[in-house]
Amino acid sequence: MEILKAVGMRKSFPGVVAVDRVDFEVYENEIVSLVGENGAGKSTLIKMLTGVLKPDEGRIYINGKEVSFRNPLDAFKYGISVIHQELNLAPNLTVYENVFLANEITKTGKKGIFRRSNDDDMYRKTQEILDMLGANFPPNAYVKDLSTAQMQMVEISKALVKNPRIIFMDEPTSSLTVSEVKILFDIIRRLKEEHGISIVFVSHRLEEVLEISDRVVIMRDGKRVASLTREEFDIDVIIRHMVGRNVEFFPHGIETKPGEVILKVENLRWKDKVKGVSFELRKGEVLGFAGLVGSGRTETMHLIFGAEKKEGGRIIYKGREVEINSPKEAIAMGIGLIPEDRKLQGLVLKLAVRDNIVLPSLDKLRRGLIVDERKSDRLAEDFVKRLNIKTPSIDKITETLSGGNQQKVVLAKWLALNSDVLIFDEPTRGIDVATKAEIHRMIRELAAQGKAVIMISSEL
Repeated sequence: MEILKAVGMRKSFPGVVAVDRVDFEVYENEIVSLVGENGAGKSTLIKMLTGVLKPDEGRIYINGKEVSFRNPLDAFKYGISVIHQELNLAPNLTVYENVFLANEITKTGKKGIFRRSNDDDMYRKTQEILDMLGANFPPNAYVKDLSTAQMQMVEISKALVKNPRIIFMDEPTSSLTVSEVKILFDIIRRLKEEHGISIVFVSHRLEEVLEISDRVVIMRDGKRVASLTREEFDIDVIIRHMVGRNVEFFPHGIETKPGEVILKVENLRWKDKVKGVSFELRKGEVLGFAGLVGSGRTETMHLIFGAEKKEGGRIIYKGREVEINSPKEAIAMGIGLIPEDRKLQGLVLKLAVRDNIVLPSLDKLRRGLIVDERKSDRLAEDFVKRLNIKTPSIDKITETLSGGNQQKVVLAKWLALNSDVLIFDEPTRGIDVATKAEIHRMIRELAAQGKAVIMISSEL
């Protein structure tokens, strides 16, 4: 039985049709995955189905009855909850205060501004939900003291507080370790099997899609191109529908010849995060850093890039010991860092694509005190073309691009500087398989050109 059915959903933005007459359905007691390349229209479709965006065309039915959502609260009332990729929690509030935020249980007999929250009832109800999820932290714990996986459980608790029929989960595993993903999948299965909740699961990690899904709906270029049952899909079939071609994950035919040591780190130390790290990096090689989330990989790179001040150890760059006190000094030396969090650390989302790409290169683009706009435009257009960034123009505001294209803008920023050492911190997180393959090829090509590359990844 269909709990939710959407027919002919369409949404356009200036210069692009994001979703083009897409049908979508959710059946009772199923886990359906929604997959597609970055920019395929998945997020826009989800926003229409959860009341965040108003569709230009299309109809939505809940249990066979046509409905209309003016806002997310309307969707919530019809039993639709959503867990967004970026956790939406108040860190300085307790778990139970977050769970009931904007849905507080109030004491009887009080109205208007005189209403008071019933903390005892909210605490008790939150404990019941946490017990159901198998959580190991109390309702009165502060969210800021929780791990990422525990915060994810708080988000799920928020979604469960009104007994939903459907929960949309947008990239819920993007910041979780392998063991934390296993816990989340156990919770998802229990929600389906024991509580009859249907899940719409969105992820670029296709191995997770294969593991958790009963059915897969695939989008490409704003259209729905396939709906496959468990008996019909495997990873190759999904990829072919997503990109319309076969994808080469590990680029062949790009030879690299490691040369002399360009960066040497000895016994690097910082707080309790970096404990005696040593390594060498050569020109023309890609040096991989693996490890669990929180193991100190990112912190080590921040010390090399000058974003944090080391407490001990030596950094030897191009044959001489250096003290790198700021990112500005690192950039001047020829070291670039593509950060882990593109939205927080890598981009100014409200600026145009062009402005983000040229931002670190302004000194090179200046004529006196004035930035040469023609040079800026040429530089931005060159990298949009080279990296195949899907944007109507370089004047497009960066936050309107898909996640994968935003990531390419971050890459363009640092490639434009022509740095000798490039540090990629989780460059393929939250992007589709085709874009991932493009980035792998580009990294190999940089090494073949003699660049020294460090790559941090949780995707082995």
